[in-house]
Amino acid sequence: MTDTLDIKITKTSASRLQDTDFTDLPFGKVFTDHMFVADYEDGEWKNFQIVPYGDMSFSPAMSVLHYGQAFFEGLKAYKHADGNAVIFRPYKNADRFNKSALRLCAPELPRDIFVQSIAALVELDRGWIPDGKGNSLYIRPFMFSTDPYLGVQPSKTYKFIVLACPVGAYYSKPLNVKIETKFSRSAEGGFGFAKAAGNYAGSLLPALEAMKEGYDQLIWTDGKDHAYIEELGTANVMFLIDGKIVTPSTRDTILEGITRDTILTLARHWDLPVEERRVSVDEIITALREGRMTEAFGVGTAATITPIAAISLEGERYELPDPANAAFSLKALQTLDEIRYGLQADTFEWNYVVG
Repeated sequence: MTDTLDIKITKTSASRLQDTDFTDLPFGKVFTDHMFVADYEDGEWKNFQIVPYGDMSFSPAMSVLHYGQAFFEGLKAYKHADGNAVIFRPYKNADRFNKSALRLCAPELPRDIFVQSIAALVELDRGWIPDGKGNSLYIRPFMFSTDPYLGVQPSKTYKFIVLACPVGAYYSKPLNVKIETKFSRSAEGGFGFAKAAGNYAGSLLPALEAMKEGYDQLIWTDGKDHAYIEELGTANVMFLIDGKIVTPSTRDTILEGITRDTILTLARHWDLPVEERRVSVDEIITALREGRMTEAFGVGTAATITPIAAISLEGERYELPDPANAAFSLKALQTLDEIRYGLQADTFEWNYVVG
């Protein structure tokens, strides 16, 4: 472990906390009073600061604006009844952050710097963690290149910033989704496994087209033949087929989700069979037609578990059993909530206690 970070803290002179309506928290639009900022220069990380949240100035030639060296993470902090604030599995996010850094030719950030920077911000702004089930403090660490240079090469300088947003529930109802057979989220040999900003930019048009057709989200398929299931929108996807959890195995086109790992850990702990492998579109449609699929759901940081009500392929719709009776996903969500909110023992040691 590294030594405790020497962080310069400049507190805001005008907190917005008392003026914030915590009964209306649209995702990602309300930010806490402060943000963490650090710089990478001369081959090292330096200038660790927490400053008031606000706009920043930059060169119009800054390389990230032209060549897209940008990536991020998403994780959450929760408030316990005893007043403790906890961050859920931050070291897993630190590891994935560095996988993204390596793929995008950016500098790695030591795991302890990643976690300490987040913990320091959460500690300072812990009053922003909303009360109540389903509520949390969403945390967005991100890195981007900053060289004011138009040459196509990795930047020599970078910024690492952490923002935090109080949030409520992400989705309010089970999803009606379609299996995408035209657009691709990523390709083999690319960086679909990284949380690169470019992955999300490329997903916007297909998602918008799906919504125009009346769907809430889409299920991505492989970029070569559209024959295999990959992800659900910005989340991993799981199916309960013949009493087994079936989910696409991670590869260079699929993000290795922390929530994905968490749900699979719970399933194995409960002795439920788990299959991580390539999952074909034909297999999914056959299971739906034959009534062997009893649950389908997305898993990710923003929504944790999002049930799927119906899946469509080429305009043909297949209904799933009522998600309100989904035994596994409801049990998993309840268990995970109780761990994160401190209502049951954290036997897996997933919670990082702040302060």
